[in-house]
Amino acid sequence: MPQLDTSTWFITIVSSLITLFVLFQLKISSQTFPPPPSPKSLTTLKVKTPWESKWTKIYLPHSLPLQ
Repeated sequence: MPQLDTSTWFITIVSSLITLFVLFQLKISSQTFPPPPSPKSLTTLKVKTPWESKWTKIYLPHSLPLQ
C-alpha cells in the first residue's frame, strides 16, 4: 500500500490561510461604516411651566380649619 505524500500539505494550508486573510481584509476595507457619534452638549434648557411661576400652597387634611 503506497504512503500518502504529505509534503505539500503545509504550503497548501498556509497559502489558503493567507488567501483567506487577504480576501477578508479586502472585503472589510471596502465597507463603509457610520461616523462615530459626536459629543452632545450637556447643558439642558430649563423650560418654565405655568405652575412653577405661581406660588401654591398645599393644604394637608390636618391643617384645614375645623368645620
